[in-house]
Amino acid sequence: MNRLSLNNKKKRLALTLKGLDSLMVAFSGGVDSAFLLAVAHEVLKKNVVAVTAVSEIHPPCEKKKAMEFVKNYGIKHIMLQSAEMSLPAFVANRKDRCYVCKKNLFKKLIKIASDIGIKYIAHGANTDDLEDFRPGLAAAQEMGVLAPMIDAGLTKDDIRLLSKQMNLETWNKPALACLATRIPYGTPITVKALEMVDQAEDVLVSLGFNACRVRKHENMARIEVNPEEIETISDKKNRETIVRKFRKIGFSHVTVDLEGYILIRPRLS
Repeated sequence: MNRLSLNNKKKRLALTLKGLDSLMVAFSGGVDSAFLLAVAHEVLKKNVVAVTAVSEIHPPCEKKKAMEFVKNYGIKHIMLQSAEMSLPAFVANRKDRCYVCKKNLFKKLIKIASDIGIKYIAHGANTDDLEDFRPGLAAAQEMGVLAPMIDAGLTKDDIRLLSKQMNLETWNKPALACLATRIPYGTPITVKALEMVDQAEDVLVSLGFNACRVRKHENMARIEVNPEEIETISDKKNRETIVRKFRKIGFSHVTVDLEGYILIRPRLS
């Protein structure tokens, strides 16, 4: 991707946002929504509002990071209790879980936007999402939620590169996904299971494994880290620490996935 083409995509995004007059951004604090929010703030100034969902499925540390990001830019920020665990269709954890979740979220965002006089709502989907299984995209389309970065032709790599140019601290942040994604489809989601996963991933982060996942299979924890870190996480000191702390959390078995967590990194050339 040459710089001219990349900047043209950003200009296309900015032009689209400028035509909206005012905007609410569904802001998770991740790479994509942070970039969208930052560009919207550049264009719309005080006419952009960020809304962050808060519930048991979102790691508490991400709430704090989202609050800090918005505070640095002086953007109005609303914390929304999204209450996914009150939805039987979500708790059942079928393959349409993400659709149920996003439909619930966007319905709440539409109500808030109406109450405060904002006409448009956008989320941080990019063109790479079109190639993946993303039931939430269908929910966004049905609810009239905009995806301006898809319209601008921005890929995940584009967003990371432009974020770096803008000095956004999120430019190289590991991919985010709600804690419910750590529980296999068909296994009902419980608050206890979400807490166990969150606590286990905190253990890994404290040991320096920032791009990681802990998948919960009944009482077994399946750890995913970058393939090149598998040897490190399996050394005696790390292994003993992880096993001890995971058993304290409530896992009876602890395993490391030999395939690893495949993290898509930005191409910086």
